[in-house]
Parts: sequence; structure tokens; C-alpha cells
Amino acid sequence: MRKSILTRLNNWIIFLLMTLVVVTVVVASTILINFLRKEEIKRVDILVSALKFQQEVTPSLEVQELILKIYSSNNTIPMIVLDRDDRPMVHKNIPKEIENDQAQVTLLAKKMAKSYPPIEIKVPDGNNQFVYYDNSRLLNDLRYSPFILGFFILSYFLFSFWFLRTIKKTDEGYLWAGLAKETAHQIGTPLSSMIGWMEIMKLDNPESEGVYEIEKDIERLRTISERFSKIGSVPELNDMNFNETIIENYNYLKTRISKKISFSLHLPTYTILVPHNKILMSWVIENLVKNAVDAMKGEGTLDMYVFERNKNILIEVKDSGSGMTKQQARNAFKPGYSTKKRGWGLGLSLAKRVIHEYHNGDIKISQTEVGKGTTFRITIGKS
Repeated sequence: MRKSILTRLNNWIIFLLMTLVVVTVVVASTILINFLRKEEIKRVDILVSALKFQQEVTPSLEVQELILKIYSSNNTIPMIVLDRDDRPMVHKNIPKEIENDQAQVTLLAKKMAKSYPPIEIKVPDGNNQFVYYDNSRLLNDLRYSPFILGFFILSYFLFSFWFLRTIKKTDEGYLWAGLAKETAHQIGTPLSSMIGWMEIMKLDNPESEGVYEIEKDIERLRTISERFSKIGSVPELNDMNFNETIIENYNYLKTRISKKISFSLHLPTYTILVPHNKILMSWVIENLVKNAVDAMKGEGTLDMYVFERNKNILIEVKDSGSGMTKQQARNAFKPGYSTKKRGWGLGLSLAKRVIHEYHNGDIKISQTEVGKGTTFRITIGKS
């Protein structure tokens, strides 16, 4: 339980950290871009004001030096000054390869006008000048920031989707594990008392047929209790003889299903050795067989096949029952889903948990057709 709480806490911490990262990147990038743009516009305004002052009055030597310093301080913002006939007069921070090509400089100025409108400087002789400018290289590089932000946001949403699915599955897993352990506990208490009373009854009449049958039922309850207790923990895969596990299940189930069902087992002639947990594997097989019996309404053909393929052990349970629709097949292993009026929808979901989590295998519906039956397939690796 402590481990589950820590796992969920870690998931929430990761989720909150990712949220913080995305929000921080978005806000910081937006603030940075706006700040740089405003600062560059202010610098351009100062430069233009200095140029206007120079044209409107005859500044002193000190003022001229100040204007030169202001102009020289611009080392990042590209600027081009054209006269009214679009002839370049001065330029700053443009590509060196076009500095001596007036036509290219003029063309670049016209491109700059698409970003910001040129600023007019009135000159006493009427040959007004026009200042063209654009974003600095740094600010232009930041134009890719929306794409980067989009990537982060997309990644964030994908992570959130994965996170929510993980949280849901984790909570469901803890729910079923808790339910299984509680069920095992609730069964175990009266079961211990029943075993004690059974021993007393055997002392009075050891040959009683009733005592014998009750003893079998008690043993069955003990098996069910062990199954539930193992769902809530990590079972050991100590059993190796797979043939033996399947045969025991087959013999037990054959005596308990309708005589109108033709039940057959097809095993290889050699012994299959694969690590598994006999109690849990028996539960899975029993669930599949009972589902098949219900689908056939107590009458039909039920075949169980065990064989090897590509270093895997395959178990197939094939029935001649009512089959499933595509929607029913998709939902068959979901917890709580059942086509029966009184079904809880736990059998197949727990069977999937046993195969996936405890035996590193796979269980699926390999074939189904409405009115023609269904085939369940379990795949378990030999190593």
C-alpha cells in the first residue's frame, strides 16, 4: 500500500513539474520577445531623433560627437537610410556581401518595410530621408519560438494523456488487488472454522459420503482463497510441468460442465516445461472455459489446444457458442464489462492481469463470429 501511494505521489510530482516547465517556457518566451521588441523600437526612435536633430539644426561639436556615439552604439539592429529617390545614404548591421551593392541595399530596405514602416526625416533642401529598420538577428531567431512552444505544448498534452491513462490504470490495479486480498481474507476466516468442524465430523463418521463431498467443496474454497490472495501480491512461478497443470484443470472442469457439451483436450505428446503459477493459471483456464460454456448455453463443442510456436506456448479455448460483435470483443477484457445480466465483468479482466503482469504473456480473442463461436488465445514465452 505504501509503495502504491509513493508511486502515485511520484506521478503527480512529475505531472506538476511538466506543467510548471511548459508554463514557464511559454511565459518567459513571450515576455522576452515583447521586451526585446520594445527595446529595439526605443533604440530606433532614439537614433532617428538624433538624425532628425542633426538635419534640423547645426549642432555643436559636442552634440555631433554624442550623435555619432548614439549611432555607433547600435551593433545589432539593421538600419538603412534612403533618400527620396531610394538611393542608399547610410546603413548599419546589414550583410557584408551586399554593403557595396546599392541595388541590393535598396531591395533589402524595401523588405524591411514589410516588418516596420519607414520613418521619414525632413531635410531643409527637400531631399527627405527615410529610415528603414528591422528586428535584430536575435529577435529574428526568436521567431521560431512559437514552433518550439508548440512542440512543448504538444508534448505536454501527450504526456498528460499518458499520465491520466497511467493513473487510471494504476488506480484500477490497486482497486482489484485490494478487492482480491479482502475477498481472500473474508473467505479465509469462515473457511478455517469449517475445516475444524469437518475434522470433528470425520471423527464421528469417517466413511460418510456427505463428509467426503463437503471436504471437496472446502478444498475448492481453499483454492479460490489462494487465488485471490495471490492477485494482491507477486506470485512465484515455481511450477514447471505445464501439461500437468492443464490436465488437472481439464479433468476438474469436465466433471462440472454440462454433459451436452463435447469437451476435448489436445496436448502435444511431449512434456512442456515452462515456469508458471499453477493456482493462477488454473484460474485463467477456468474463466475461459466458463465463459465458453455460458456462450454455448450449456450445449455445444468446446476444444482446448496446447502447442508450441516460435518458442512460445499457446493455449487456445475454442467454443461453438454465440460469438461476439466487434464492440463486445474490444471491451471483453475491460473491468466491469459483461454481456451477462448478473455478471460482474471481473473474470476476463483478472485473467488478463494474471497473464500480462505475472506471466509476461498475452491473452486475446484470436477469432470470433456472431453465431459461430469464439477462440481465446493465451501466449506465454518459454524463457
